Amino acid sequence: MNLTQLSQRFPPRSVSTAGGRISLREARPAAGEAGVLVLLHGIGSASGSWVRQLDALGASHRVLAWDAPGYGDSEPLPMPRPTPHDYGRRVWQWLDALELDTPVTLVGHSLGALMASAAAVQQPERVKRLLLLAPAQGYGKADEAVRAQKRDDRLRNLDTLGPAGMAEKRGAAMLSPQAPAETVAYVRSVMAQVHPEGYRQATHMLAESDLAELLPQVRAPITVASGSADGITPAAGCRSLAERAGVPYVPLGEVGHSCALEAADALVPLIRENS
Repeated sequence: MNLTQLSQRFPPRSVSTAGGRISLREARPAAGEAGVLVLLHGIGSASGSWVRQLDALGASHRVLAWDAPGYGDSEPLPMPRPTPHDYGRRVWQWLDALELDTPVTLVGHSLGALMASAAAVQQPERVKRLLLLAPAQGYGKADEAVRAQKRDDRLRNLDTLGPAGMAEKRGAAMLSPQAPAETVAYVRSVMAQVHPEGYRQATHMLAESDLAELLPQVRAPITVASGSADGITPAAGCRSLAERAGVPYVPLGEVGHSCALEAADALVPLIRENS
């Protein structure tokens, strides 16, 4: 089954939460769930980036992949410049709306790593493990000029190119040079559907956040993983983050930033081991 077919097999649905509507994709076994996996995507992505994990893990686990606030059919956050904790609170409002009361494994990819880490800090008793994939570390500790440049470059691209133009320009860079054409096309299709308001909010959050500051506050076991062909969050930086936090680092092989799609064969057992 190809990626487009998988996305149709796991269509998005919406749920009303105390903070606003959240759209999600879900897979679960008929009985005997081995655990609950909560998957949080990155800045240029959406719940559709997790279709391989929904397919591979849904037979044994309840798998929940959201569209972050301002993405898909999810309502944006009320503030123009949210923090990771604002997203983290919406995570718990979403899971409360699903009446989920068992500890979960939080899996955050790229910007989703900041959201997942903040959520883990907020309600530690509800988090079994934290898995950070190709984590975006944020620019919160950089000089103000650097933060402004990183923020403004992204917003300028959004304004001049639009989501479809950004997808065409950046889509291939999310993967390794060896990635199949189908995967490149799928990544572009997901990125092209990004909503400008949600992307703007996420851009401000990225510019002002610092993942390294959050991790010491997390009580759950943490694992960091990434690919060696990742040009967005290079492996050296991900490995350094793990070393500084005193947590394991797992190499995913010669794959790019969109590791949930390109490295599913390595990632699925890793998630299963950490669930």
